[in-house]
Amino acid sequence: PRALASSAMACVRSVSHVTVIGGGLMGSGITQVAAQTGHKVTLVDLDQKILDQSTARISKSLQRVAKKKFGEDADGAKLFMENTMGAISTATNASSVMEGTDLVIEAIVENMAVKHRLFKELDSVAPQSVIFTSNTSSLSIAEIAEVTSRKDRFGGLHFFNPVPVMKLLEVVKTADTSAETLSALTAFGKKLGKVTVECSDTPGFIVNRLLVPNLAEAIKMLERGVASAQDIDTAMKLGAGHPMGPLQLADYVGLDTCCFILDGWSEKYPDVELFKTPESLKKLVSEGKLGNKTGEGFYKH
Repeated sequence: PRALASSAMACVRSVSHVTVIGGGLMGSGITQVAAQTGHKVTLVDLDQKILDQSTARISKSLQRVAKKKFGEDADGAKLFMENTMGAISTATNASSVMEGTDLVIEAIVENMAVKHRLFKELDSVAPQSVIFTSNTSSLSIAEIAEVTSRKDRFGGLHFFNPVPVMKLLEVVKTADTSAETLSALTAFGKKLGKVTVECSDTPGFIVNRLLVPNLAEAIKMLERGVASAQDIDTAMKLGAGHPMGPLQLADYVGLDTCCFILDGWSEKYPDVELFKTPESLKKLVSEGKLGNKTGEGFYKH
């Protein structure tokens, strides 16, 4: 069995073909970065229209990259575009593309039941050597992996939006993730040109575990009338060197996203005061004031 396991790992130690599931902003960003760095990528979404939109978004983003990278060298830019777009294929059925895959990156809706359905199905058809990962920002990797028979080949790859610009990649390990899997995921992240940080499977990993309660505390401070939104943000920008104040950042992230993360954590950990969702945040979300994307949140945009 040991020889079998090590030969299976040998197949995936160097990731060359990636399947990204979910054609939204994160999925298309991950696809672009992987294709740009010499990987073959299959982007999967149930909706062909979303795949068409994703491909168009990637092409537009790559044109900006090519212009920056190649300047006046039109031939170099053209070749870069052709090679990168040529490395991307699309599919509407994830199970059908598992055979040639080294690594699966799931970037679908933040819903445990939906993720469980997907991974249960993929686990039954994917070769044993395939590593499964989730790009979840708030759900437990171990809990997502529960429905599979490859808990040692399951980890988290948490990218940040916009993926082509943000340098950080959180590589998340569960108690079952093998050292080989962790090493393969870290090597893949570095090949993408990301700075990788390794962390355990804890709510919000590193960044969101520190960031989201910080945003919630700023909202609670506003609720108590300690200071205005503007003054809280100015204080944190000039006093702590933050590029954006917490309320400005909450609007940028999306108040619905902040609310969703806090609601999920407070449901799972009801005794943790830091995870409690502020009432004013719930109210804004219920009124459809979600921040930058709707034109109003804590600020008018």
